[in-house]
Amino acid sequence: MKPLGRKAYGHIPHLPGSRLGPGDHRVHAGQAAICETKLRDKHDRIYVTEKVDGSCCAVARVNGTLIPLGRAGYLAWTSKYEQHRLFAQWTAEHEALFAFLRDGERVVGEWLAQAHGTRYALPHEPFVAFDLMADDHRVNHEELVARVGSFLPLPRLLHSGSPLAVAEMLKLIAVSGHGAIDPVEGAVWRVERKGRFDFLAKYVRHDKADGKYLPELSGQAPVWNWVPSRNQR
Repeated sequence: MKPLGRKAYGHIPHLPGSRLGPGDHRVHAGQAAICETKLRDKHDRIYVTEKVDGSCCAVARVNGTLIPLGRAGYLAWTSKYEQHRLFAQWTAEHEALFAFLRDGERVVGEWLAQAHGTRYALPHEPFVAFDLMADDHRVNHEELVARVGSFLPLPRLLHSGSPLAVAEMLKLIAVSGHGAIDPVEGAVWRVERKGRFDFLAKYVRHDKADGKYLPELSGQAPVWNWVPSRNQR
């Protein structure tokens, strides 16, 4: 069952030139221009953050209870993948980190316990929050920082205000803000208008190999950035 009756999160479309994966799609030309070259007017504001590479997960508060979820909206406890069950365990052991959640809201982020295509020497908790939502509504960047930033790590802010070209973004991710051992895969553009969320776009480098450290692709043992036995036992 899906406790929210829906997916916990969708997929972010790509900017021109970004490497596409199966089922991915691009933003339209007008949106790409807003992100990279020219705002519509003074009411647009752009936030560009480092893209972190893990498993998209969420924690929802439903009738006062915290519920850890995978991207598809199913209970993390029921996943066939150990990394998602570890997320459920970590959430249960760190309920205080979700004190900001109001009933009906969910926080979405990247669970970095297991390496997918990027290894990390994590300088912070293994869950990096990038959206605070209720149904389809996202809070704006200012509220996300104010409510979530003192509890959970947020993606490193690379740039805000004006558009940012991909070429300039690539210079800014030469060094990771999250302890990436492998090259940072890209960035996410968040466009807000009149203080409200408008749309997202992302850019992924062409030399990024999705999931190269996952056992089902590599044929090797899992690579862990974080495990409870190392940190809590």
